[in-house]
Amino acid sequence: MTTGHLTVIDMQRVFADPESPWAAPRYAEAAEGVRRLLPAFGDRVTFTRFVAPDRPTGAWHAYYEQWPFALQPPDAPLWQLTDDFATAAQHVLDAPTFGKWTAQLAERAAPQGRLVLAGVSTDCCVLSTALPAADAGVEVVVVSDACAGADDDSHANALRLLDLYRPLIRVSTVAEVLGEGTPVSSAG
Repeated sequence: MTTGHLTVIDMQRVFADPESPWAAPRYAEAAEGVRRLLPAFGDRVTFTRFVAPDRPTGAWHAYYEQWPFALQPPDAPLWQLTDDFATAAQHVLDAPTFGKWTAQLAERAAPQGRLVLAGVSTDCCVLSTALPAADAGVEVVVVSDACAGADDDSHANALRLLDLYRPLIRVSTVAEVLGEGTPVSSAG
C-alpha cells in the first residue's frame, strides 16, 4: 500500500460541467488519475469541497460579486462531488476557502506525515492547499496527472511554481506514486 494521506481536492460538479464558468477542461483526465490512486490509499483519503460561505466577508465580497452564481448553499447540486466520487468519499471536508489545509485535514494527514494531493484546480485550490501544508512541515506530493487547471497553461505554470518548493513539495505522476515509474526531476 502507498504511504501517506491522499487528499482529493474539489472533484465537484461545478468544475466538471463543461457549461460551468468554473469548468476545468481536463477534469475527466484528472478524475481518471484520482480513480487510479484511490485503491492504493484505502481509508487514508479525504475528499474536499469548495463551498460558498453563508455571508462573504472581506475581499470575498468582490469575489462573489464577480461570481454571483456560486452563492448557493453547501447542499446545492453544483457543490456536490461528481457521481463517480460521491459514493467513494467516506471522509469529506468542506471549506469556503481555496486552501483546504485546515486543522481537520492536518489531523487526518498528520499520522502519515506525507500529503498526496490530486484534484482541481491545480492553479487555485491545489496550490493553496500545498503551500500551507509544506509550511507546516508536511511532505507534499502533487500528482500532476491527477490534477487539472483552469486551462493547460495555468496547470503547467502552477506545477512549475510548486516544483520550486523542492524538497518540501514534489511534483510527481500517478505511476510514480504507485511505484510504477521513476521520479520526475522537474515539472513540465
